Formats: sequence, C-alpha cells, structure tokens
Amino acid sequence: MNYYQEITLLPDAEISLGFIWQNVFQQVHIALVENKVAANQSKIAVGFPEYKKVKFPLGNKLRLFAEDAEQLEQLNITNWLVRLEDYAHVKGVKPVPADVSYVTYTRKSVKSPARIDKEMQKKAELWSLKSGKPLAECFEELEKTKPQYESKLPFIYLHSQETKQRSPEKSSKFPLFIEMKLLDKKQSGFFDCYGLSSKSNTAENLGAVPLF
Repeated sequence: MNYYQEITLLPDAEISLGFIWQNVFQQVHIALVENKVAANQSKIAVGFPEYKKVKFPLGNKLRLFAEDAEQLEQLNITNWLVRLEDYAHVKGVKPVPADVSYVTYTRKSVKSPARIDKEMQKKAELWSLKSGKPLAECFEELEKTKPQYESKLPFIYLHSQETKQRSPEKSSKFPLFIEMKLLDKKQSGFFDCYGLSSKSNTAENLGAVPLF
C-alpha cells in the first residue's frame, strides 16, 4: 500500500464519537462494496492509526490505503461522506512515509449473550432427549461450562444491508469487532469490503497496511 487518505472524525456535545464512527464506517463499507473488484474483495484497505492508543478504542482517525493514488481518487470518499461533512474531515491523497510498521486488521466473530443462551438451550434439549434426564438438570450441568461473553476488542456498530433487504422486520444492527496484529515484515494479501484483512482461496497471507 503506497498511498493513503485520512479521515478525522469530529464529535461534539450532541453527537458522540461512537455514533459518528457508525455512520462514517457504514458509508465507507458501502463505497467499497460499490467499487469491489471481486466477491467481497476490495483493493482499498482501512487502517486505524490510534487503535487502543487513546481513550476511545479506535481513536478519531480512519485511513484508507491503496497501491495507487488513482484508486483512492476514483473512490472519491468525500462524495460518500457529503452528508457527514460537519463530522468527518477528509484530507487529500498522500504517499505513505518510508519508515513504517505493518499490521493486519481483521474481523473477529464474538457471540452475543443472546446467541450463547440460545445455543445452550438447544444443547440442553438435545442432551435431555438423548439421556432421558430432565431438561432443567441438563441445563444446570451445561451452565458450568457456559462460554462467557467478553471481548475487549474495539468494535463499530453497523447495519447489515442483506438483513435489511431480506428481513426488514428484523434488527439489522450488529457489532463489527476489529483485531489488530503487528507484523514482522510487509506482506501482500487481500482485503474484504470492510477494508479489513482477509484471505482468498489461493493465498494464506492476510492483507497488511502501514502503521505510522
């Protein structure tokens, strides 16, 4: 990744930083989907330069990365954020500095309390059916090994466009948990339509972005 564009999020007394992240990143995701190069594959990647460095886990800066400046100019993220211009300041495209580290940002699946409870209920019912034990007894035993819902990873609330279209009566909101890992060296790879590091069927390496 040789070029980048930085977006600074600007909260105020009435609009929280978390809410701005939700709206800005939703628009970035839609922009990447509209400019994807293959199924769930983007040439544009994202970076979080203040990841876990400040009070708010993701800070207030988001960077877009690309191999060529033309790719960022063609994306024209300013146009996608025009309705958020009071809360998102977009800088021009710049070359990545020479002395940088490299990291991956990946999406992590974290089960919600409701999903954990639902899975526990199904396991208890199956166990009760097979063993002949009372359901309450099976559930009580399973409670001892119940997974704990706990994640300290930063996340952004987004809306699933697929859920909106497929089941408009259901809530489409979900947390996108993001994990950062520092690399020993630069590596080439792929990015999904959230701009996060991903793998393809033919490559094991996750896409890496500069950290500076």
